[in-house]
Amino acid sequence: MDNINIKEFFSYLLQKAWLIVAILLVIFAGGEAYTTIFKTPLYDSTTNVVLISDSKNTSDLTVNDVTLSNNLVKTYSEIVKSRNVLSKVISGLNLQMSYEQLASKVSVSSVTSTQLISIRVVNTNAKDAQMIANRIAKVFKAEIKNIYGIDNVQIVDEAVEATSAYNINILKESIIYLMIGLILGIGAAYLLYALDKTIKDTETVENKLGLTVVGVVPEVEQK
Repeated sequence: MDNINIKEFFSYLLQKAWLIVAILLVIFAGGEAYTTIFKTPLYDSTTNVVLISDSKNTSDLTVNDVTLSNNLVKTYSEIVKSRNVLSKVISGLNLQMSYEQLASKVSVSSVTSTQLISIRVVNTNAKDAQMIANRIAKVFKAEIKNIYGIDNVQIVDEAVEATSAYNINILKESIIYLMIGLILGIGAAYLLYALDKTIKDTETVENKLGLTVVGVVPEVEQK
């Protein structure tokens, strides 16, 4: 590949500025249309529960109690998304979805080295996400008592209604679309520059062909 003459290339870019701007605008407009029209807004809501000792007297809390609770965190996290819990949430809220559909909207995580469990629900409706998250926490708490016969789960933070979609950031995505459009525009201009083998001036003849120009025939306008 021939060495690129930077000055010549930038001069060519200026000549093709219209092409770069056109591609940039098309990419930007298409991206904005996708974000505002076709991209489905998703809202998330999170509630936190904590595992505690079922002893009524906090002075009776021992290291073994804490260790047992820590070991139960993983088990409890699985119970949150169990069919037993989510099916009761579906029936209790009269949700028009299957267990599998609800399970795909729920994620459970535990905070490292703590007894906290976070229950996150994602939905296209912010109010529904909040309502489902809070109901899961309540049903989960009741089911633990039924299964183990102990009341060692407490709700720390109730879910709140999200005010904006977590998967849409207009400013960030607009910048990304602009950058993509600019890169593609410059790339298209470079491709045209690389494929353009025409000789436009005497400098090209002397630099690329190694020939000495002894004369230039002026262009004559046709009458």
